[in-house]
Amino acid sequence: MAFAPSSMQLTSSAFSAHGAIPAKHTGEGENVSPALSWKDAPEGTKGFAVICHDPDAPLVQNGSYGFVHWLLYNLPAEITALDEATTVGTSGVNDTGQNGYSGPMPPEGHGDHLYYFWVLALDAHTDLPEGLTQPELLTKLEPHILGMNRLVGTYRRG
Repeated sequence: MAFAPSSMQLTSSAFSAHGAIPAKHTGEGENVSPALSWKDAPEGTKGFAVICHDPDAPLVQNGSYGFVHWLLYNLPAEITALDEATTVGTSGVNDTGQNGYSGPMPPEGHGDHLYYFWVLALDAHTDLPEGLTQPELLTKLEPHILGMNRLVGTYRRG
């Protein structure tokens, strides 16, 4: 298991590392997922998964701290980029209770929150069912993780 950052690089055309996430990709805007791309996956990668998590959210749910905004999995190794508002892959359930992407929307007056977009490289292609929670997804993926890395964006509610 490689539950630590690897040499993969994850970027977005929507925001830079530690830059502000545009309102378009938030709960205050169009609430569409940002475009993401990655490179330098570990040798032997056969699939990917993407997770967006806000560890600054003042919540403890499902045994973990923060708020899950997006779970996307069953991505084959040929996919190394996601378009804005992507429809590829299989969606898990976010902490709003819905499948798919739910953009940043921290509590008013709560200041900047950090949003971690993770890409996980897997040693197997997955065919997992829709609607998994983050704990369920990580339990299934953990034995297959070859490497991972993140892109961190910020958002402050207006």
